[in-house]
Amino acid sequence: MQYMAKLKMQKIELVALLTDSKKIVELLQRRGVVELSDCTDSSLVKTNVTSIIAEFEKFRNLVTQALDVLDTHAPEKKSLLDSFSGKMEIDKHDFGKETLKLEKIMQCASEITRCSRSISEYEASITQIGVRLDNLGQWMNLDFPLNFRETTSTTGFIGSMPENISEEKLSELLPKLCCAEIISASKEQTNLFILCHKDVSDEVQETLRIHAFVPLSEPEKLTPAQLKAQLKQEADQLRQKISQCTKKIRELSAQRRQLEFAADYLLMRKDKYEALNALAFTRSTFILTGYIPEKYAKAMEQEITAKYSAAIRFSEPSEDEEVPVLLENGRFSNPVEGITEMYALPGKKDVDPTPVMAFFYYLFFGMMLSDAGYGLIMVIGTMLALKKLRLEKSMQKTLVMFRNCGISTVIFGALFGSWFGDIIPVVAREFFGKEIGSIALWFEPLDNPIKLLLYSFALGIAHLFLGIGVSFKMRWDEGKKLDAFLDTVPVYLTILGVCPLAAGILTDVPAILGEIGKYAAAVGVVLLVLTAGRSSKSIFGKFFGGLYALYNTATGYLSDILSYSRLLALGLATGSIAGVINLIGTMPENTVVKAIMLIVVFVVGHTANLAINLLGAYVHTDRLQFVELFSKFYEGGGRAFQPFQVKTNYIQFKEESNHE
Repeated sequence: MQYMAKLKMQKIELVALLTDSKKIVELLQRRGVVELSDCTDSSLVKTNVTSIIAEFEKFRNLVTQALDVLDTHAPEKKSLLDSFSGKMEIDKHDFGKETLKLEKIMQCASEITRCSRSISEYEASITQIGVRLDNLGQWMNLDFPLNFRETTSTTGFIGSMPENISEEKLSELLPKLCCAEIISASKEQTNLFILCHKDVSDEVQETLRIHAFVPLSEPEKLTPAQLKAQLKQEADQLRQKISQCTKKIRELSAQRRQLEFAADYLLMRKDKYEALNALAFTRSTFILTGYIPEKYAKAMEQEITAKYSAAIRFSEPSEDEEVPVLLENGRFSNPVEGITEMYALPGKKDVDPTPVMAFFYYLFFGMMLSDAGYGLIMVIGTMLALKKLRLEKSMQKTLVMFRNCGISTVIFGALFGSWFGDIIPVVAREFFGKEIGSIALWFEPLDNPIKLLLYSFALGIAHLFLGIGVSFKMRWDEGKKLDAFLDTVPVYLTILGVCPLAAGILTDVPAILGEIGKYAAAVGVVLLVLTAGRSSKSIFGKFFGGLYALYNTATGYLSDILSYSRLLALGLATGSIAGVINLIGTMPENTVVKAIMLIVVFVVGHTANLAINLLGAYVHTDRLQFVELFSKFYEGGGRAFQPFQVKTNYIQFKEESNHE
């Protein structure tokens, strides 16, 4: 059974001539209303296009790599507003012209990635040169070539000992006909140059071996100074090559839009061939199966059969099928669909909770932020963005949600008299010497927090009762009318009965309400104890099951109701912090200094306060829906509808955006 805003799905089976397969698949991709499923009929032929898909993926990876290189070496300058802009629009005619340039675009991508690889190789070489220069630094006092080994009558040893050794001790170790020079030394190592007559070279070599002498393995015929100059020259040449490659990449960055087009074009082609894997074929026909929302089925059938020779059949999914879920709500509820999707899509037996929670979502958000000035900023900012910027649909939906939340915030801010905190009374008192009193249309929460707390609990109870009521309707529609009554009415009676008794602790409650509450609570408790354990077969099981249900109701709903005190807490936090900001801004005695101070503190302080409490209101409003409301009737676990459609990252077709 389908509820509320969950679109009803039908299975679609399409058989058409093989010659029309390409055009029909492209039409389905453009319309984006059919989710393809794999045709599993073993008597039909399947096509294998894996190699073609891999080829498109390879080309697309090349293009995306080129775009990544451009982002690194030639980043596009974008303003903050540009980051919210949607995809570049293109019409079908321009799309066709751009596809003719694909070979040239791929050459551009290859050149960009080649330059990037060269830069990486040059940078690696420069790093290696840097390491060699660091090692060479300890040999700079050596005047001999680094690969010096011998002359006609002498033998040379260039290397290191793993200890700090003096020239005197070195002279004692070495035989006569030797001279040694310490090139450099540290606590851990001594770098040496030893020159000896060939007659004693074997003796010198044995002595050095005993003292763990490590010869320098350097093949260069240059002195350290000469080698250093050569390495620096090589590094400079490599940096010039890097500069040339970077310059080339920046020149090719003018082709960024064409590369973005190519990336999306190749993605569309890959998706199209992946769709062919789901089709089955005979000699002259192809068969397509999938899911389609019922509201689009007739129009889709008419469009296909009007252009092509095709037979289409729609049928109801079986009970055990995992049918995909697509939500569709009105203008008021649609913006908060993302909140539902963030939690989980509705399961097969679930209702769509979006229209159920929408009113309370906006209401609670406004109560938590509760400053009309902040709400005006939200409304003006979101409306300007929606009007001036080219936005993705998801971003449009999010901004509309925050616009609606901003309107709610303005309303509650005006009711509570909070316009950037108490800035209006503060300015009147500090700069005009007038006390204007409260500007609240209802009351000021800081003056009467208990009143706001009671209203928060009342709204919370209404919110919980809404969830219980939806559960009642679902069970009633399933034919479980007695269960719907017994699982709902006792809870209503118990909570409504306890409410005036609990409220009497914080405020005065009319005696008549207290009396009514006692009887209502008593009836609710009796019904809970007698009926909640009805599934048990034994009398004791029924009785103790009822007691356990009473305990769960008392503790569970008490904690749920107390959760709505966050409406008070966040509302007070916004107003009190705003008041402190205004107080700090008016601390100086001098009027001019006070005005300047107030402007600076006002802008900085209220910006920070808005950012912090905006996040808090968003998070805690979500929590009240997920934990308190959804737990009463919603399970989730649905699978998102994934239509075969044009998926792009950079472009969108003008005709598609207009059509939608």
